Amino acid sequence: MEGEIEEIRRKKMEELKKAQNTEIQKQLVLRQILTNEARNRLVRIKMARPEFAEQIELQLIQLAQSGKLEKKISDEDLKNILRSLQQKKPKYKIMRR
Repeated sequence: MEGEIEEIRRKKMEELKKAQNTEIQKQLVLRQILTNEARNRLVRIKMARPEFAEQIELQLIQLAQSGKLEKKISDEDLKNILRSLQQKKPKYKIMRR
C-alpha cells in the first residue's frame, strides 16, 4: 500500500516538474519575442484573464516558431493584436422592455 502511495507521489512530482519546465521554456521564448513593455502588459492581462492570456501566449509562440516575426513585438504591436482579437468576438446586445 505504501509503495503505491510513493509511486503516485513520484508520478505527481514528475508531472509538476514537466509543467514547470514547459512554463519556463514558454517564458524564455516570450522574453525573446516581446519587448519589456509588451511582456508587462501580457502579465497584467494574465492576472485579469488567465485563459485569454494563455491563448495569446500560444499564438505569439506559434508565430515565432513559424518564422513570421521579423522583430520583437512592441507594446503597441501587442495592443493591435489584442484589438483584432476583440473585434472577432461576437457582440451581444441585450434589450429590456
